[in-house]
Amino acid sequence: MKMIHKVLIANRGEIAVRLIRACRELNIQTVAVYSTFDIEALHCVLADESICIGDHKAYLNQEAILQAAINTGANAIHPGYGFLSENADFVRKCESLGIKFIGPKSEHIDVMGDKVTARQTMVAAGVPVVPGSTGLIETYEEALATAERIGYPILIKATAGGGGKGMRVCYETFKLKEALTQAQQEGKASFGNGGVYIEKFVENPRHIEVQVMGDEHGNALHLYERECSVQRNNQKMIEEAPVQNISDKTKARLYDVCVKATKAIKYESLGTFEFIMDNEENFYFIEMNTRLQVEHPITELITGVDLVTEQIRIAEGRAIELKQSDISVRGHAIEIRVNAEDPYNNFMPHAGMIKNLHFPGGNGVRVDSFVYPGYSIQPYYDSMIAKVIVFGRTRDEALEKAIRSLEEIDVDGIITNVDFQLEILLSEAFQDNDYSTSLVKTLLENEVI
Repeated sequence: MKMIHKVLIANRGEIAVRLIRACRELNIQTVAVYSTFDIEALHCVLADESICIGDHKAYLNQEAILQAAINTGANAIHPGYGFLSENADFVRKCESLGIKFIGPKSEHIDVMGDKVTARQTMVAAGVPVVPGSTGLIETYEEALATAERIGYPILIKATAGGGGKGMRVCYETFKLKEALTQAQQEGKASFGNGGVYIEKFVENPRHIEVQVMGDEHGNALHLYERECSVQRNNQKMIEEAPVQNISDKTKARLYDVCVKATKAIKYESLGTFEFIMDNEENFYFIEMNTRLQVEHPITELITGVDLVTEQIRIAEGRAIELKQSDISVRGHAIEIRVNAEDPYNNFMPHAGMIKNLHFPGGNGVRVDSFVYPGYSIQPYYDSMIAKVIVFGRTRDEALEKAIRSLEEIDVDGIITNVDFQLEILLSEAFQDNDYSTSLVKTLLENEVI
């Protein structure tokens, strides 16, 4: 067992703050790294030490981050999410230097980070996948043959993709060549990898995910599921847990295949299996995120398990102390992402200084954020400035709390998506808990929001 005594936080924003707080509660020292534009960032204030490592691209500078860890004596690095959190090469460098990467091993990221390899691995583990190509599509002729075999519509996806980039839906043969070229070019531009594969496009599905964790001792368990169907351009906006309107039989099958897959790949750390689900509750694997998720707080609220603490303990080589029977669901939780963007101007990111700020509070309300009055939002990073997470005994109670919380938010100096998110919560489909990934698109097209 390798005890972790000092963690370098290789991230910024609300997740860096979240990680520092968890480390402090475990009496672990922390090191914050920051760019020249983040000199006034909250994570720099909260950490025991802070080091500037460069310009706005600093959080992707592997050498600077590793040197900072060496210089400060940090024996572990936590990547949070985004940036280097799923970069297998970075993990290998950490491993070679004897610095513990708080996350899975590099081989797990390699296997599950490449979507074609992940798909093949899941098939071998007995996890249902969307019908599609067995490997990468190199030519138009291969794409055409696959499309004709599985039937239109199809989804062309970059194998190294994420966040909706490198994806094209194609409904007809005469548009196939153009869609294939666009997906390949976008994948190459965004990820340095133009490889693509093809899946059957499931129209208006739901996006359901299952939280898992495993350790080096062969233990694996699930922490139930999350509903992540409120999306725009494949970017999640609102999440909730647990999912209430699918059968217990389907849930049990979801848990079973995810735990078996976790054991099959000998996975160590937190991970999330993501699925699309049709209206007959057939579910299909789409990817595994080998990191902490943005929406992890709603799982923490319904299970009472501190996921970051568990992740750190697993990284130390400890066996998971929890048994599956120890984890149960209570109540309902909803997370709303608050972004500095203008929803009514094509969701344009909005930088600037926050002059005044009021976040909600009260029983069952948690706000994860890094901003404060006088803080300037930078244009170089993700636009999310806060997550409002609420908990209630029932979904209706949690929903009322979420609405009240958004109505209470006051951010002066920048434009946010708060009013837009509030309109989603107030929509009939969300209120009735009857929606799919097409919800936001439908509301926009019908000018409901």
